[in-house]
This record gives sequence, structure tokens and C-alpha cells, in this order.
Amino acid sequence: MSQIFAYITHKDGVVDDTAGELAAAAKKIDAGATLTAIVTGWGEEVDAVCTALSASYSEIWKVANEAIAYPNAELVRNALVKILPRGGILLVPHAHFGVDLSPGLSIKLNAAFVSDVVSIEALEGNYLKVVRQEFGGQISAHVRCDVSAGAVINIRPGAFKVVENAPVRAQITDKSSEVGVLAARRRFLKTVVAESGDVDISKEPVLVSIGRGIQEKENVAIAQELADAMGAVLSCSRPVVDAKWMAKSRQVGSSGQTVKPKVYLACGISGSFQHLVGIKGNPFLVAINKNPKAPIFQVADVGIVADMLEFLPELANKIREVSAVSA
Repeated sequence: MSQIFAYITHKDGVVDDTAGELAAAAKKIDAGATLTAIVTGWGEEVDAVCTALSASYSEIWKVANEAIAYPNAELVRNALVKILPRGGILLVPHAHFGVDLSPGLSIKLNAAFVSDVVSIEALEGNYLKVVRQEFGGQISAHVRCDVSAGAVINIRPGAFKVVENAPVRAQITDKSSEVGVLAARRRFLKTVVAESGDVDISKEPVLVSIGRGIQEKENVAIAQELADAMGAVLSCSRPVVDAKWMAKSRQVGSSGQTVKPKVYLACGISGSFQHLVGIKGNPFLVAINKNPKAPIFQVADVGIVADMLEFLPELANKIREVSAVSA
């Protein structure tokens, strides 16, 4: 039976949606394993996160230190090395912070490291079989890694569906005194807030999002017609912003906005982790892409293999027809 840890990311006392996804991934590794959440930070925020997690994790390790009030990966890495037991498996969200934290941590722990994991196949003895993506999601690599000395595994946000379990009463253990003094060669200066636009896509319940598949600026109007028919807001992935076809404030992803809609239509979007990391809350995700092997289909609730430039107008017309009849 493995000892599995989940590093919990949070902001302003609010637990990130990946907390539940890490728990689901842990069950795929070993359903009977002891699962421990690790929460780092400072002040009341840490206590609020631990309280919020106590309903879903049976054990929580709290590390409160003023030096990591802002999550500096170098400092958090030094703290985790002091408390993680040898041979344990640590799950970390594959986002900006996880990419910064995990490789160096695995070296310090002399443990295996696998990034951007989208599926877990089996744990056979000391070997864990996982699937990760390479070359921007164009290739799914099946990896067999030796976890006998432990492992640090980055889980792609959205790849594992949250499993609802019966509420539990967590045991919170304060590990703060074990990390000692934390010092780093870099320090936090300030947070640069993303530019605001005419619409705040982070608060919209329905988004129609377009990617490279839109092909040219004139075709953006096709997606806008669908969004209007649905009563949705139009958003996009980075290539559309880089081409200056839409404003930066409409971009979803690691270098754009974080959104939490109820419904998300991904049109002509391949599904790289840089885009998916910006989608929170497990929305009903519909993917439309003419490439049947596009990575977005692995996380979509509904996948439609079609040319979006032909499919979107038909869908918009059908929605308008249904709306006219119901009116």
C-alpha cells in the first residue's frame, strides 16, 4: 500500500479545483492508499484552506511559514524535502507553480518524476504506468516508472474527474516546526494583474472559445454568431491573441484568464495544458475539432469531429430554430 501526498494550491483562502482532481488521481494509483493533503502558506489563509479540505481528505499536513506567504517554489521545495518521507508519491497540479516546483524536488528526493500526466493505467509492484503528452499534446506517451524510491507526478488539471465521497473528518497535523528557517535566492516582488476588457470572461457561465482552427480574422464572426445564438461570450486561446484577432482580455489559459464557466465550447482548440489550466470548476466541455486525435477530446464531455467553420453556422441555425419554437 502506497503513501500518497497531494500538494494543494490555493489563493486568498480558496482551495483550487485541482484538489479534488488530485484525490481522484490518487485513487487510480492505489484505491487503498493513505492520502495526505499538504497545505503551505501563512496566516489565516492556511487555516481556512485546511478547514475547507477537512471534508474530503482524511489527513492534512499544515506548513505555516511567513517566508512562503507567497508560494515561492524554491522555498516550498526546501520545506517539502524536510517533511516528505522517502518512498512516498507526491501529486502536484501541472500548472505554472507545479512546473517550477516538481523537477528540482524530485532530484532532492532522489525520486522519479513524470510531468503532464493525463491518465494513470496501473500500479504493478514498484512500477507505475501512466500516460503523458508530448510535443504540445500531439503524442501520448505511455510511461512505466520505478516508484520504489518515491515519485513526484504532475497531474494535468481537468484530466481526472472529481469523485464525490462521503464526508470525512480530517486529522490536521501541524508540520510547521519541522521545516525550520527557509531562505531562497529569489524573492516575490509584486503581482501584475491581467488587463481588463469590455467583458470579464472569468465570470461568464457559458463560453464559446476559438483557437487556431478559426484560420483567419474574418472567420471570428462565425464563432461570434454562435455565441450570440447561445447567449454566450466569445473567448479564445493564445494563437488568436498572438495574431491580434481578439483582445488579450478574452484569452483563456496560463498566460491569460482563468475561467470557471458551466459550459465551455472549445472550437478548433488542440487542448494543450497551457490552455486547459485556465479552465476551472469542471464545466460541461464540448470540443469541436477536425483532428480526431486532438488532445482536447481526452478531457471533453462531448467530442465532435468536424470542420468548425462548417459546423458552427449549422449549430447556430439549429439553436435559433429551437429558440424560436420555444418562444
